[in-house]
Amino acid sequence: MPEAAPFFAEIAEGPDGGRAHWLTTADGVRIRVGHWPMAHAKGTVLIFPGRTEFVEKYGQTAQALQDRGYASLAIDWRGQGIADRMTPNRAVGHVGAFADYQKDVAATLAYATEMDLPRPYFMIGHSMGGCIGLRSLTEALDVAGAMFSAPMWGVQMASVMRPIAWGLSAISTPLGFEKSLVPGQEEKGYALRASFEENALTNDPDMWALFGRQLQMHPDLGLGGPSLRWLNRSLREMQHLSHMPSPRVPALTYLGTDEVIVDPLRIRARMRDWPDGVLRVIDGGKHEMLMDTPEMRNMIFDETAAFFDAQLSNTA
Repeated sequence: MPEAAPFFAEIAEGPDGGRAHWLTTADGVRIRVGHWPMAHAKGTVLIFPGRTEFVEKYGQTAQALQDRGYASLAIDWRGQGIADRMTPNRAVGHVGAFADYQKDVAATLAYATEMDLPRPYFMIGHSMGGCIGLRSLTEALDVAGAMFSAPMWGVQMASVMRPIAWGLSAISTPLGFEKSLVPGQEEKGYALRASFEENALTNDPDMWALFGRQLQMHPDLGLGGPSLRWLNRSLREMQHLSHMPSPRVPALTYLGTDEVIVDPLRIRARMRDWPDGVLRVIDGGKHEMLMDTPEMRNMIFDETAAFFDAQLSNTA
């Protein structure tokens, strides 16, 4: 049995019985997984969070999935949540290589097997988790279907800034400042410094208030901007993935019309050529559509559950 880890149920607002465990990856990094078990579940959804996110942020997602018959398992990626941070300054989001996240995925799959979580497995990948998840699918992740929410297959950036981002991030490693924050980023978490009116994540004021409350109650979960090395490795990964064919795994992808963080053009291009792939464009959707108004969330989770249900017959 893996070692128990802290689980902050008071901010998760998820199903009863949620618990967390520490896992050690192949390269010795300690990460955390949170599991919401369910008797007689149709399957288990592997939740791949975005950058800066943590297990408890997906408590309401776990509840929505359980209401529709699915257990769920979420990850604190290396460098965020209360997993091992990769720099002495824990406010900076950093990774050595984007491939390192696949070691977190491997440890999580081993945990799911050890805990005998209900099969088949499905995946929900949000933002950075969508980038990690796409790579996992190309490496034969054992899931019957995948849902992507605003996947980070490209990022929005002013055209004049793109060569600067590539150049500055590339020289940061040989010149020894790769762990520095990307210029213009801050150490303070976005939900603690932006107002609801200006936020790019959700249309729901109650959800926005929850984001801030979670970080106020448990500051160790917070994370600021990315490091220059993270920026460089993410740009490289997104470029590499853009040249790879889509995996033959049924996929449902959500993109909001008010998306300002990830690149809609990359998402549209990917989904045009995805076998058994469906793109749903949500009018008025921002970046965090899984954490938006109750009406939007119910629609998305109803559709996602129906999509997963449709794959069950293929795994029988």
